[in-house]
Amino acid sequence: MASPPHQIHSQIFVTLASLQLAPLVSFYSDFLATSPALHTATYAEFQLSGLRLAIFTPKADHVAEFAAATSGAMSLCLEVGDLVGAIARLKKIGYPPSSAIMTTSHGQEIYAYDPDGNRLIVHQSDSKP
Repeated sequence: MASPPHQIHSQIFVTLASLQLAPLVSFYSDFLATSPALHTATYAEFQLSGLRLAIFTPKADHVAEFAAATSGAMSLCLEVGDLVGAIARLKKIGYPPSSAIMTTSHGQEIYAYDPDGNRLIVHQSDSKP
């Protein structure tokens, strides 16, 4: 009997490349209401329940590799307990949602964008069992 394949990862986390590290770190600090667990001149990492969000400045010879005109298919989905409160927070920090509240099969959500144009899906699950 063949042995099962070895797991090749111990954890997965999301990273965002940005040439404007400070505004992006400020945005996520304000929106998530927490400070980065690690913060240097070129890297910041937020450790949230179920997610590590890292923001970094790419090296000069790799900038083009991380440049994107739009978010494309990738979105950062943030689950919240209070969608209306999250919308208020986004408005307060100057990044109001780009959509009205949408009702989906799994709850309600809005779309918003961070200072670099990365799409956020801010989602509140249905409270139905």
